[in-house]
Amino acid sequence: MRKRLTIHDLKQAKGKRQLTEIFTDDGNEARACDAAGIDMIVTGAHAVRRIRGAAPNVFVTAAIAVNDPNVTTESEAIRAAFDVMAAGADAVYVGLSPALIRGMTREGVAVIGHVGYVPYRAGWYGGPRAVGKTAPEALRVYRDTMAFEDAGAIAVEMEIVPEKVATEISKRTAMSVISMGSGSGCDAQYLFAEDVLGTNTNHVPRHAKVYGNLSAELERVQALRVEAMKAFQKDVSTGGYPEAKHNLKVNEEEFTAFLNAIA
Repeated sequence: MRKRLTIHDLKQAKGKRQLTEIFTDDGNEARACDAAGIDMIVTGAHAVRRIRGAAPNVFVTAAIAVNDPNVTTESEAIRAAFDVMAAGADAVYVGLSPALIRGMTREGVAVIGHVGYVPYRAGWYGGPRAVGKTAPEALRVYRDTMAFEDAGAIAVEMEIVPEKVATEISKRTAMSVISMGSGSGCDAQYLFAEDVLGTNTNHVPRHAKVYGNLSAELERVQALRVEAMKAFQKDVSTGGYPEAKHNLKVNEEEFTAFLNAIA
């Protein structure tokens, strides 16, 4: 059995080897990650126990939603972090401000921040797009990264930032920089399980790469589900189910006593 990555291991791996990270809320996908040797999994706060149980040898990061009405102050952020850590998370992923993160790290919580393209801030950029193609934007990504470092974060996810910019920023921070579409100059590569498995039916980002065609297999399985349900429906309507072997028997004397009791 392989050893689960620790925060110390994460720091030691910087600049030495590329780590892998997958997002999934699905237990079967998490089990596959563990069996395949994936280093890290990101999952929703609601799924931590399921993912930890399915992938005991994988470093698990729990994402705390930035729109959670219960996480608006430092104390609430700390409480939310401790809740997911108690459920089995090794670290907490948050898009919260460094001010809130500082309180979490002060209490010993391992925090991973988010810079570059941050989905809930898409409106500021005019919609989904790469961030950091201009010098002012690249400088903003750098400053955001260093703010997380100053707040005590152990890593940042850097999303859709030009490779050269991401590489230079990664060189200048002691944190691990986890690339989602930001190139190989970072410390880890991060994809969603649905993209890796070929089950994504929505927008497929340019940085995604399909490694398996599960969609065709899932369609075949769904057809088998429908076929079986139709057969059951037909069997019931024609009297084919239940058969005698499916029914429970009762002793005749006991049945007679029952009939007499309700007569």
